Amino acid sequence: MNYFRQDSIISTNVNYSYNVFIKDLHQLTNLYPFISVGSIGKSIMGKDIPFIKIGNGSNEVFYSASYHANEWITSIILMKFLADYCYCYSNNLTIFGYPARWLFNVSTIYIVSMVNPDGVDLVTGALPTNSPSYTQASKIAYSFATIPFPNGWKANIRGVDLNLQFPAGWQQAREIKYSQGFTRSSSS
Repeated sequence: MNYFRQDSIISTNVNYSYNVFIKDLHQLTNLYPFISVGSIGKSIMGKDIPFIKIGNGSNEVFYSASYHANEWITSIILMKFLADYCYCYSNNLTIFGYPARWLFNVSTIYIVSMVNPDGVDLVTGALPTNSPSYTQASKIAYSFATIPFPNGWKANIRGVDLNLQFPAGWQQAREIKYSQGFTRSSSS
């Protein structure tokens, strides 16, 4: 049986800004001392970018969310998963068909729930419209008239799309795909 708590402490009915995320993170760490929190660094605006560690097994997994600012709901999903997993572990329940305590002992999960906190705050309305960062972002957005600002903003506060910062070889993959007989679209 899959486990999903309706009464989770994670705020799911709000624009999930950085401050809401940090509040939820503090609640989780206070309630569940078996999770640990560290930092992978700071955002452009100086916000701490926390990581969460749960488990002590040799199977290591990494989850991350909100690379794109307008996809902030992914942060809620990860935090909700974490809260449910912690609850199941504490109460000796199963999660997604697996005993949570067994998962804890065979796997270590590292979670960065909000990779782009500055961008998320811009999109969720948590960044004041009279702040220098908002003004800077709006000037960048002016060059992209077809993208609604701030709701459609994907990048960090300096306009860098974090998802495009990984040299994944997509162009090479595209060429391999076409060499196998796939039809090129006019937008390729």
